[in-house]
Amino acid sequence: MDLCVARVRRLLWASTFFTATCMAAPPTLDLYLTDAPPLAMLEQNQLRGILGEVTAVAAKRAGYDLHLLTPPWPRAQRVVMTGENLLIIPLSRTPEREARYTWITPVLTMDRAFFSLNTRVETFAQAKAAYARIAVGMGSVQERRLHDEGFRDDQIYPLKIGENPARMLMLGRVDAWFNGIAETRYIWRQVSDQPLQESPVLMRSDMYLACSRQCDKALVAGLTKAVEHMRREGVIKRITDSYLRTLPMPGISP
Repeated sequence: MDLCVARVRRLLWASTFFTATCMAAPPTLDLYLTDAPPLAMLEQNQLRGILGEVTAVAAKRAGYDLHLLTPPWPRAQRVVMTGENLLIIPLSRTPEREARYTWITPVLTMDRAFFSLNTRVETFAQAKAAYARIAVGMGSVQERRLHDEGFRDDQIYPLKIGENPARMLMLGRVDAWFNGIAETRYIWRQVSDQPLQESPVLMRSDMYLACSRQCDKALVAGLTKAVEHMRREGVIKRITDSYLRTLPMPGISP
């Protein structure tokens, strides 16, 4: 009888421990991102970049784990738009996207410009006349802006976001690259030491941590509160500076 009682007690203890462990595990959120240094990137399966690190810290403070997903950027946007409680970074808030997502909180502001090896332009009109082929991130707001400004389809050369546009520019296969200033300078120093001709800032937008249109209010409130605390504590500025302190970066601010 004593042996049976002891076994029952062990089973009850094991069951209680298992239940407590499961209850203690934080919920996991799917986070969709594109490789867009220094904004968001994966390094050895770790979430890096300015928005990446801000999101990772905010999620931890709000009591969530993150499951990282990196499908092609246009697909990532479609999945998040039609899903529920799915996070996405880095996403620019634009009128076209306004009703398609839940905009949790802005993290930083990014300026965009044209970059070329040979010809500097001052305006969209000059770029339209000067550049036969312009590299731009596929599915990005930059691509949309070129269409809105009346650039011909054969002038717009969408490429996977990341180093691809920089390498195409370096090899002379495109005439210019329309992209975020911070991202371009960060990537360019890794692929080439040639000087770039940079236009004035021609586009500006806030970069957001966003969620599906159907997004739990408690999730939104928790992440918003965490990010705002980080901003007040100076954490966002420290993360931003850690990526940009070696670059002359007038085009980005937390």
